[in-house]
Amino acid sequence: MSEEKKKPAAPEKDKKPKAEAGAPAAEGKEARPKKSAPAEAGAEAPKTAAGAAAVEAVVPAAPTAAELLGEDPNAKKIIKAKHAKNIVAGVANILATFNNTQVTITDGQGNLIGWSTAGRVGFKGSRKSTAYAAQMVAQDAARQAMAHGMKEVEIRVRGPGSGRESAIRALQAIGLEISSIKDVTPVPHNGCRPRKKRRV
Repeated sequence: MSEEKKKPAAPEKDKKPKAEAGAPAAEGKEARPKKSAPAEAGAEAPKTAAGAAAVEAVVPAAPTAAELLGEDPNAKKIIKAKHAKNIVAGVANILATFNNTQVTITDGQGNLIGWSTAGRVGFKGSRKSTAYAAQMVAQDAARQAMAHGMKEVEIRVRGPGSGRESAIRALQAIGLEISSIKDVTPVPHNGCRPRKKRRV
């Protein structure tokens, strides 16, 4: 009997320190659960109104960044050059032959700012003469020029190749203002001796 009474007494002593040790923690936590309980209760109600408003506020942020990137897909690649020349207006010379397309962008005096060809962009063989290659060439040259601050361009087209129009469209699409377009293809007027006839 006495042993049985002593045994329950020991657990009671154990329980008391546990309760005492747990009491400060409970006192510290009591404020937290009280706050969390209303927060949970309040969270359930605002999840429909305030929570939805918070979600709506967060959701538009992602599309705006995506839209900004979508509007200027090439904006990432245009980084200001280390020694930027800060030339706002220039001349874009497009040479479109049957086999290749070259785009050279210069300033008003003819000093080179950016250039590109179908071979430099990565095309080989018969693909160099395509309109798509001309588009890529124009974009590459325009990025180089825009890195130096180019904004406005006067276009001079030369040659009968298939990349004439696509190169002009690519320059406009990348964000350069086109002030004028001139065709400067050389036309013979019987002033020079013609080449010898081709033997077949």
